[in-house]
Amino acid sequence: MASRPDEYATGPHAMPLTMTTKRRLVTTALLAPASVWLFVFLVLPFIAMVVFSVGERGPAGGYQPAFTLAQYANLPARAAAYWNTLMLAPVGAFLCLIVAYPTAYYLAVKAPPRYRLLLVSLVVVPFWTSLLVRTYAWMYILGSRGIPNLLDMIGIADVRLLNTSGAVLLGIVYGYLPLMIMPIYVSLEKLDRRLLEASADLGAKPVSTFFSVTLPLSLPGVMTGVALVTILLLGEYLIPQLLGGGKVFFIGNALVDLFLQSRNWPFGSAIAVTLVAVVVVVLMVAMRIAWRISGTRQVDLV
Repeated sequence: MASRPDEYATGPHAMPLTMTTKRRLVTTALLAPASVWLFVFLVLPFIAMVVFSVGERGPAGGYQPAFTLAQYANLPARAAAYWNTLMLAPVGAFLCLIVAYPTAYYLAVKAPPRYRLLLVSLVVVPFWTSLLVRTYAWMYILGSRGIPNLLDMIGIADVRLLNTSGAVLLGIVYGYLPLMIMPIYVSLEKLDRRLLEASADLGAKPVSTFFSVTLPLSLPGVMTGVALVTILLLGEYLIPQLLGGGKVFFIGNALVDLFLQSRNWPFGSAIAVTLVAVVVVVLMVAMRIAWRISGTRQVDLV
């Protein structure tokens, strides 16, 4: 007579097996909503873009089923958008870092503890207002009735600030600065002050302490901020459109033009797929650098 499988579940090993099964079920239940969300709203759209990218433009625009790599071969036609994006995005991230690090250092190390929460809140306050409204404000400041008008009153005429690369970089720094400050602030806030005291006791000057202790320990936060800002800038559309006036073209502007105006969905999908590949490479390089510098793999960039 064959015994039931349940009979083998008795004994000292029955409880661990049951607990393991329960843990797996709990883990699956916790991960299922996020997994379904990511699959539906991230994986499926990306698969659709890949399919569109190897198709052809229909006679009236849109997508026509086919299998061709002609869209990828035509990527140099948008070389200016790639060039502007791959040049200005890292420069904008670097400028954000130059401004953000001293600010984060002051908030985490120098600011009085009773005012620290208030000062950190002031960093986040700009996010309470739409980026569109803030960018429009900069359009007025940099436009003919703003700073150029004031310069003209003191004898400095014909100054053009709007619709330039400098205006775009200024908008980038203003718009993305909080995203750079917060990861660095978190890293510096966790800094063990005893290490700074030990460095001073050993005779190191403040500058030497900063470069040998503070900066290396805060590099995970620095790499997180740089990667976060750079990745978001690779798909930026609003700031180049408004402050660049169509003269500073990013990949995001090219995608809007191809999907909404030219209705060349296959070519736009090819550019989008390439952009995703660039983002993945940037993220992998940033993580690799962070791991090597910090000497640990416990670095979160996303």
